[in-house]
Amino acid sequence: MGGAKNCPETPRQKMIGMMYLVLTAMLALNVSTDILSGFTMVDNSLHSSIKASSERNEKLYESFQVALEKNPAKTQEWYDKALEVKAQADSLFNYIQGFKEDLVAGVDGRERVESMKAAGQDPTLSIQNNSDLDITGTYGLVEGNAKILKENVAQYSQYLTSLIDEKNGDLSRTIQATLATGRGYNAHDRDSVDWEVAVFDGMPIGATMAVLSKMQNDIRTTEGQIVQYLMDQTDAGDVRVNKLNAYVIPNSNYVIRGGKYSAQIILAAVDTTQRPDYFVDGVKINEHGIYEVTATGVGKKSYNGEIVLTNDEEVVKLPFSSEYSVGEPAVTISNVDMNIMYRGYENKFSVSVPGVSNDKVRVSVSGAPVRQQGGLWIISPGENVKKVTISVQAELDGKMQPMGSQEYRVKQLPPPTAFFSVREKEYPTGNIAATLLSNGSGTIVASYGADGLLDVPFTVTSFKTIINNQTTPATGNKFTKAQLDQIAKLKKNQMVVLQDIRAKGPGGQELRLSPLVLTVN
Repeated sequence: MGGAKNCPETPRQKMIGMMYLVLTAMLALNVSTDILSGFTMVDNSLHSSIKASSERNEKLYESFQVALEKNPAKTQEWYDKALEVKAQADSLFNYIQGFKEDLVAGVDGRERVESMKAAGQDPTLSIQNNSDLDITGTYGLVEGNAKILKENVAQYSQYLTSLIDEKNGDLSRTIQATLATGRGYNAHDRDSVDWEVAVFDGMPIGATMAVLSKMQNDIRTTEGQIVQYLMDQTDAGDVRVNKLNAYVIPNSNYVIRGGKYSAQIILAAVDTTQRPDYFVDGVKINEHGIYEVTATGVGKKSYNGEIVLTNDEEVVKLPFSSEYSVGEPAVTISNVDMNIMYRGYENKFSVSVPGVSNDKVRVSVSGAPVRQQGGLWIISPGENVKKVTISVQAELDGKMQPMGSQEYRVKQLPPPTAFFSVREKEYPTGNIAATLLSNGSGTIVASYGADGLLDVPFTVTSFKTIINNQTTPATGNKFTKAQLDQIAKLKKNQMVVLQDIRAKGPGGQELRLSPLVLTVN
């Protein structure tokens, strides 16, 4: 049996390219820990894929062992090479695991990493400082570890391809494409930056973890491809046909909508002189057993089929089934320095979980009431509340699963600025035309101005004017007749001083604003 089908750009390459595009676009952005849940979901899916690949590989080694016992003369050489492949794959896989643990130790501390390992837990699956932007560049680029990793992956790729003969060039090219460490992609063009820069420069540690987990998955996938290839070389047909197994080897179990799910369906321990027929959901696919389908819709996708082999006029049918996940391409970005809510104000939040519909997302808040309105979550902290924690859960496989939480500081709304408003234009302290000031249509307003970050309704309730040293009070937000009469008598460069301006905000608290000084011109 030969290698995988050759094509200009495999679905795996497209997935890698898409990941590089997303990661490179995030280089200059601050990303909070829980907002990286999209990458966390990818990383978790990759861990499941790694586990499945490892189990498939173990079954291949078991089949190889059976073949060795049946026919050692034909199998010993290839079995020894398979064991060497296993040793090389384990070595590189463990090196990357140590690389990941060093990154986590850089943000969470070595003591926590070692404590979790001693307790039998993987510290890379629960990073406390998941949005750290410094450790990946420092450890990977400044300290030179990314270059060492790149060299190790390249050496592993060269070692695997050295085991493949020339007539199986398709398999060699597949291995090289899967383990490629050439120049990476950015959002505008390809071949723009070195691989290690694309993966580690300015990357949040949570995003880099997903890339490193993908590399570990690639190692297990290519290990299985080479071991299967070595089994094919034994030519021990009389032994291998004694145990038939159907395997589904996907390039990845996680697919972004619009991407392609690709899997190799193989019959292990089959005589290489006989080609089986492959059927998926009743439809015959190509002779190499490569199943491809464009991913549409979000969620789990499953399929069934069978491998049909005619052996000495006996028809053998081996059923198989597999599944993969389709996720919605999504990224959520926030400025961690602006994790602030305001008292007495309806703070509006948009909450989403990649791959999960909004009706299956639940939000709870400690320290403040929360309600849903028009697709947004409205949170209104009360007086004396200093911190609020937002927790998000999502329904996955029929169970509510925690997706993360975020803490916000609670601040008092900043005091607004007083303006003289007329004809929908706000005039701050400064010069103003006499006709605008005295025509009686103007009002005193309180706001954060045209460039303010918040649009909060404030109402001016009273103020006083000082005109020619005469103080006159007013209730509401408009000049009284007495004040207008005084303004009408002003000459050029004379001033109207508005002081003791009182305004109420959405919380009902009365604020005293800074004076407003208007000069007639």
